[in-house]
Amino acid sequence: EKGINLNILLDLRTLLEISGYEVHVTRDTDRSIHDKGIEGIANQKSSDMDNRLAILNAPENAVCISIHQNQFTDPKYSGAQMFYSDTNDRSESLAQMLQTQFQMLQPENSREIKLCGKELFLCYYCTHPMVMVECGFLSNPEEAARLTTEEYQHQEAFTIYAGLQQWLASANNI
Repeated sequence: EKGINLNILLDLRTLLEISGYEVHVTRDTDRSIHDKGIEGIANQKSSDMDNRLAILNAPENAVCISIHQNQFTDPKYSGAQMFYSDTNDRSESLAQMLQTQFQMLQPENSREIKLCGKELFLCYYCTHPMVMVECGFLSNPEEAARLTTEEYQHQEAFTIYAGLQQWLASANNI
C-alpha cells in the first residue's frame, strides 16, 4: 500500500507544482518522522503522527489531502471513497468534489463520502480543509491489479488534482 500511496502523492505533487502551488508533504520517502530518541513502536508512531499534524497545521492557508488505499474482509467492495472531518466547515465540500471527480475515473463507483471521527487522527485534528482519499480497495483483486499499475496511479493522481482544482475554483475557496 505505501508504495502505491507514495507514487500517487509524487505524481500529484508534480501536477500541483507545475500549476504554481507551493506543496508541502509529510513524507516523500518511506520513513517515520518521529522525534529522535523516542523508543518503542507505539511511542514512535504517536510522535510521528504529532509531527505530521504539525506539518499539516503550520501553513496559514492550506488544503490537506491524505492518500490511502482501502482494505476489507469481503473482496466484492471497490471504488474510491473520501473521508472528512467536520472540524473545518470546508472539508465536506472538498470531499464531495473529489468523490464526484472519482466517479468519472470509476463510473461504477457509487460510494458516498463519510464523516470521520477521532480514529482518523490527522483528518480529525487538521485545522485546514482536509480529506482522506481512499483511492480503492486492495482487497478487491481487479481493483488491486489496476492500482499497482503506473498508468492507473497517474490517473488517480490526476483525478485528485482535477477535483482539487475544481474545488479551489468554486465560490469561497480561492
